[in-house]
Amino acid sequence: MIAHLWHQAHDYVFLSPQSAALVWLCVTLGSYGLAVRMQILCGRAPWVNPVLLSICSVVLLLFWTGTPYETYFRSTSMIHFLLGPATVALAVPLAQSIGLVLRSLPAMTLALLAGSVTSVISGVGLVLLCGGSHDVALSMAPKAVTTPIAIAITRQIGGIASLTAVFAILGGIIAATCGEPLLRWFGVHDWRAHGLAAGIAGSGIAAAQVAQRDPVGAAFAALGIGLNGLVTSVLVPLFLHIFQ
Repeated sequence: MIAHLWHQAHDYVFLSPQSAALVWLCVTLGSYGLAVRMQILCGRAPWVNPVLLSICSVVLLLFWTGTPYETYFRSTSMIHFLLGPATVALAVPLAQSIGLVLRSLPAMTLALLAGSVTSVISGVGLVLLCGGSHDVALSMAPKAVTTPIAIAITRQIGGIASLTAVFAILGGIIAATCGEPLLRWFGVHDWRAHGLAAGIAGSGIAAAQVAQRDPVGAAFAALGIGLNGLVTSVLVPLFLHIFQ
């Protein structure tokens, strides 16, 4: 009797279209909130990444309930829509530090070009070196760009958009987890460098982590995201045209 009631409740909560949207939206927001709290309790350690922890918890719950990803995506489409406005909102700290940004523009331009070119070449080269297909290599090229721009670039050049999204999110998590400790190990303590590196290498995920730590870092992270997206959207089709 208990098992029967459990299965009925499970089917209604996780499979019913009427309740699935609210349930999975709350699950996603709740898991991220708990992950942020966990990171705070751990002294904001970079390796306790809220995005990674919430992804793992949601995936386990999807697997446990047997919920298709398409159902989950439809239920959380509001969060997907807000990804664009959240990225644009990074312009607020950028505007607040515009004077400092302009003074750092020459050095920042060189770093941006170096980071964008290195990201594209290393991504494609790594796939080809490991014996990957041409489509996977194209999907890997814009991996360091924020996810909406990366998907648009991949569709333009004929890659696999869903694979690019995975690469972009994974790259952001790696940059958020390893970026700050690695830069400090090399003796880089300037938040301008941390922010720009996060924006170029890890897009929104790494930039959000820097934004929690320092407002100047948030400004340079926002600029890194925007300019890296612009430069990469030009570089990737150009490289593809040259090497075809």
